[in-house]
Amino acid sequence: MSMEQFKALLPGAPIYQIAVTIEDAWPHPYFGAKPYLNAMRSMAKITNPYFQDPGPEIVAKFLANASTWRGETARAVKKELNRRLKENEMEGKET
Repeated sequence: MSMEQFKALLPGAPIYQIAVTIEDAWPHPYFGAKPYLNAMRSMAKITNPYFQDPGPEIVAKFLANASTWRGETARAVKKELNRRLKENEMEGKET
């Protein structure tokens, strides 16, 4: 699959599929990112909680701990996760 095809599929991918993609592309993640990556494996949408933790918080904490993950896949995934965070934030402000 080309990078353009990958980027086109990202917006429709569930969070758990994105987590699998991260694990495939980042075989030795930073230790601080691991718990959030594991939590993301059980989330379909960004609004799904992980036990008592809100989904957006899990994704935000993953992103905060993923600064050492680099490359084209990393940039595409981080951009998509940030987009979802912003979209979720905007939806929350409307209500």
